Amino acid sequence: MRNKVHLRRRCERIIERIPLPQPFDVDALRLALAKHRARPLNFHALPQPTTPGLPSGMWLATDQEDHIFYDGQTSPLHQRHIIFHEIGHILFDHNDRILLDNAVLHSSANSLDPDIVKRFSSRTCYSTREEQEAEMTATLLLEKVGSHSTSSPSNGVLANLERALGYRGRR
Repeated sequence: MRNKVHLRRRCERIIERIPLPQPFDVDALRLALAKHRARPLNFHALPQPTTPGLPSGMWLATDQEDHIFYDGQTSPLHQRHIIFHEIGHILFDHNDRILLDNAVLHSSANSLDPDIVKRFSSRTCYSTREEQEAEMTATLLLEKVGSHSTSSPSNGVLANLERALGYRGRR
């Protein structure tokens, strides 16, 4: 239990360092983080659902910019969680390195030059310290900004569930 308290505090301190836009908007957060880090941050919705067992989100860092890839076919709430999880990796500057061959990189990010890729992070296991930090950061960001969001659907079952759980402002 003590480790979870320390984990939460570490993540809260990291989140306090970043400017959260008011009213909250995911794209405004992207721009604020890019400014804070003095490098572009790009979000890319993957057009196909992720394959079971493969990650639903990835962070790719090049020498000049960051890219977050996320499952574009899942619910908006899950998309936000994936993005926030990857932002957690960025904020903690986790540096797991995975080497990809050019064909794999070009199939998912054909506008990026594979020669300049410094880091490509994709994770499916939540047992490492890095994954726990990223997951806690995502959860805390959802708690902090969920009720101030302007970028979720406004109707349907998911929107009602989001409102009931406090992830959306009530109408």
